[in-house]
Amino acid sequence: MSSFLRKIKETEKREDCLELLKLMKLATKAEPKMWGASIVGFGSYHYRYASGREGDWMLTGFSPRRQNLTIYIMSGFERHGKLLNRLGKYSTGSSCLYIKRLGDVDKKVLQELVRESGKMMKQGR
Repeated sequence: MSSFLRKIKETEKREDCLELLKLMKLATKAEPKMWGASIVGFGSYHYRYASGREGDWMLTGFSPRRQNLTIYIMSGFERHGKLLNRLGKYSTGSSCLYIKRLGDVDKKVLQELVRESGKMMKQGR
């Protein structure tokens, strides 16, 4: 995982990822691991769909994409309105939080969002 992060060419993005690594490790109290070739994930949970398909996935994580940093908030965003109102500059997808740079958001609020989402996923919500 550290070799993956060291390969990030853009200095600011690499430094943001190293800071995200620390932030998420504190928020989840989990060690990071690679999920695929480009996602740094923390913790895990087991899922099962009505179809019977099941598996394990990370509680949270991030990926340095070309356009932005993608932060995976697996609980979604509906229940996190108060935190999102205080977060700063971002956009979202289904469970993806997109930010251009870490300096665009309040890091303490982001850490709380990661912590709360992880707690919800562990509780099966």
